[in-house]
Amino acid sequence: MSKARLDEWLADLERRTPPHQIELGLDRVGRVYDALFSEDPWANTRIITIGGTNGKGSTVAFCEAIARAHGLSTLAYTSPHISRFNERVRINGTDASDADWLHALNQVEAARADVHLTYFEHVTLAALVIANAHAPDLLLLEVGLGGRLDAVNVVDADVSVITSIGLDHMDYLGPTRSHIGREKLGIARANRPLVLAETDWPGDLEEALLTSRAELWRVGLNGDWSIEDSAQIHPDKHWTLRFHSDPEDSMSLPRPKLVGPHQLKNAAAAIVAFRCAEGATHIKAEAVAEGLMRVKLAGRFEQVATAPAVFLDVAHNAQAAECLKEALLDVSAGDGALGATIAVFGALADKDVEAMVDALDGVFDRWWLGDLSGPRGQSAEALAERLINQGVKAPIEAVKSIPEALDLALANASINDRVVVFGSFHVLSEVQSRWPRRE
Repeated sequence: MSKARLDEWLADLERRTPPHQIELGLDRVGRVYDALFSEDPWANTRIITIGGTNGKGSTVAFCEAIARAHGLSTLAYTSPHISRFNERVRINGTDASDADWLHALNQVEAARADVHLTYFEHVTLAALVIANAHAPDLLLLEVGLGGRLDAVNVVDADVSVITSIGLDHMDYLGPTRSHIGREKLGIARANRPLVLAETDWPGDLEEALLTSRAELWRVGLNGDWSIEDSAQIHPDKHWTLRFHSDPEDSMSLPRPKLVGPHQLKNAAAAIVAFRCAEGATHIKAEAVAEGLMRVKLAGRFEQVATAPAVFLDVAHNAQAAECLKEALLDVSAGDGALGATIAVFGALADKDVEAMVDALDGVFDRWWLGDLSGPRGQSAEALAERLINQGVKAPIEAVKSIPEALDLALANASINDRVVVFGSFHVLSEVQSRWPRRE
């Protein structure tokens, strides 16, 4: 039965299958996909699927900005959202409208018949309906969880990307980086490019790489592409993306708008993927540079205020916490004397908070913690106990909500301090509305 309002649709989907409920597998989504698309819907669209523990959203955003700077139309599907559900699909950089989503959700409902779909499956298929209607030159699909059995893997990508392999979602993907990497490798396609941006690729996955029969594009001095960055010597100097088999195609590029040393790797992976999708002869260095300077993405070490400085970051696992620490150190190196660095933090109960704390050792002078609600939520008191047990010596204050934690952090901060709000998309969703949409 069709619905006339987007909020009604989302409420109904949540009643059927809560967004946090995960049922991996391609059988259900594949059956409905076949019902929706009787012929190849992507004949005139190049598709890049991007998986990885961290860096997926940034890499999508870089690809999107670079493609648009080349004059191509784009549609990007990412998850989860921070402020509004509509964020999950961007059409030429603009969030999909309620009308786009309503039409697509109703189309999926009509096509699914008696097939049970999870929240994520229904939404993913709706995103593909929107993509088919807009027929972009480039379709960018972010993997939700893992890769092999994730709903976006119902589509055969022209190029696949694995940004990183870290320990997260181990209940679903396996206990080691090798298990997790094997699941992520499931997005590869035979005889099509697979861009590997993970610098520490598990050695016991070499056989799986060969079995995939993908055309490999590895990062590293012994790989197919690498990054040279002299920022430590010349902070404003460009960085270089080198293509080892085609040195003449190497590029000297400005530092991207997204901040942090880890963003160079995400930017480079996006450029390599775009080059694979479009062909080396169609890439213009000046358009790539324009894309790097114009890229936008909320919640990735995003500075939203000054005096005191306030940063928002979606870091929610140890690998992302390490990147957050690197970004803070990178900013410190160029800004002279700074005051205290203050955390506003919340975490879901199933997250490895202890590993995050270890990664952030010595970074924060004070912690303000807030409750997170929901089935996977965790109270600030429980979170504080975990931090103390892990050896955090800085003062810790536990309050009833993330907004209250932010209020108290700002009230007690000096103009030279830094307040960092992080822990998950859920944390940022509770404070994002305090600052207008940034362009």
